[in-house]
Amino acid sequence: MRASLSDQQLISLYLSGDEAAFESLLNRHQQQVYSKIFFIVRDSDLANDLFQDTFIKVVNTLKGGKYNEEGKFLPWVLRIAHNISIDHFRRGKKMRMMRATDEFDVFDTLPSDEMHVEDQMIQDQIHQDVRDLLECLPEEQREVVHMRIERELSFQEIADETGVSINTALGRMRYALINMRRTMEERGVQLTLN
Repeated sequence: MRASLSDQQLISLYLSGDEAAFESLLNRHQQQVYSKIFFIVRDSDLANDLFQDTFIKVVNTLKGGKYNEEGKFLPWVLRIAHNISIDHFRRGKKMRMMRATDEFDVFDTLPSDEMHVEDQMIQDQIHQDVRDLLECLPEEQREVVHMRIERELSFQEIADETGVSINTALGRMRYALINMRRTMEERGVQLTLN
């Protein structure tokens, strides 16, 4: 019977005290969520740990009444899984776990000028996060950020090009930064490699 219920219906049942409803949600989506994590970390033990962390965060968010992604449960969980996986590397856990059967490779311990795969993934995620944050801004704020950062225009040049005063251009940039910080806090976004 539960198989015919939507994710939203199962969430409602779970929030009203039906623990088995969450188990149904977990069973329904565990393979996709685990696969997403494993694709990023490439280690089954670590993927299992991060999978558990993902669902702990899901449970805490649901029980805290902070979930409002109606009809988008799986994409929301996949985003949490993705962020938790990337955060694992951001915390500096870049060295692979050594197992008794692994061979030691001295090159794994030498510093390298080349960007690690994990660092590149984090940098790519940071760029995507910034693009997502910019999309949340009102058009005039997004335009000022684009002109200042990408085109490297001065605030006077921005004011001249957009036909506003320099104080308005500065104000738009200030509000863009405030809005981006607020959105970062709401989403738990971290824009650093470490």
